[in-house]
Amino acid sequence: MQSFHKKYKRFFINKLQSFFQLRFCHSLVPSLLRATKNSSTLFTQPIATFLFIALLAITFSACQKVIDVGLNTAEKRYVIEAVITDQPNSCKVLLTQTRNFDENNVFNGVTGASITISDNSAVPVTLTETSSGVYEAASLKGIPGHTYNLTTVVAGHTFTATSKMPALVPFDSLYISERTFFDKTNKYATLSYKDPAGRGNAYRYIQYVNGIKEKTVFVRDDDLTDGRAIERILFFFTDDEEEEEKKKLKTGDIVTVEMLSIDYPIYKYWYSLSQSSTGENQSATPGNPVNNIQGGALGYFSAHTSQSKTIVVP
Repeated sequence: MQSFHKKYKRFFINKLQSFFQLRFCHSLVPSLLRATKNSSTLFTQPIATFLFIALLAITFSACQKVIDVGLNTAEKRYVIEAVITDQPNSCKVLLTQTRNFDENNVFNGVTGASITISDNSAVPVTLTETSSGVYEAASLKGIPGHTYNLTTVVAGHTFTATSKMPALVPFDSLYISERTFFDKTNKYATLSYKDPAGRGNAYRYIQYVNGIKEKTVFVRDDDLTDGRAIERILFFFTDDEEEEEKKKLKTGDIVTVEMLSIDYPIYKYWYSLSQSSTGENQSATPGNPVNNIQGGALGYFSAHTSQSKTIVVP
């Protein structure tokens, strides 16, 4: 501590001496400062004490200004999240609108829409509004290889989308593997399957731990793994140590992984969303993900197969 005081004593005294030498080259101030520098304490002379405190206040003070960031109110846009799978009671559409930055982030379902889904050129099936902004067709079950068309009419606006349900790729197994990074060993859910020959296959994986859905978006295509046996480890990373600790798999945790075979436009949607949310697209600001909906709405329409497996972490 004594060396610290000596260091800054020399620094401020030299600053004061230079300051006054510029203005009073032949005054008594240099002598006063030299006398202070050679003294046994930092505040020997009253004048030096005053000058030291004044300079210290100026040096470490800063102007503070409150900046009011003006967030423009954007025009609201409709958001459609529509899925149909090869599983029963899975056809569902969520219809909402975007919200401004200063509005609460609660589900704001849009009511009164007319939503239909048709299988190839078959007669469209009208979805029933089961709650605010939620539309379902319990009897509609998708078939792999079929193309589905979504039409949404709301408040004079019409939005359309098309999605082809890929062939089912068997979900072979789910197990827990361990990996070490920076001397820390963590457990991760790992799934395996065989990618069919022929590029263009794409997958999305959804992980639940003790019933809670993992926020990380897991997607993969087969550009580099066409026709190969795949071992997919569901890594998750975060800059927040507390959040990372919560996400770690622990012995006794119940892990469920859902594997979706998705068409390529939907892969691009989830991939662009994951890149935007993590800042990996090198853009200055996050952008809306690429979507397959025509007419100006945000969101997606996905026709996909779905399989799931559950394991208890050893």
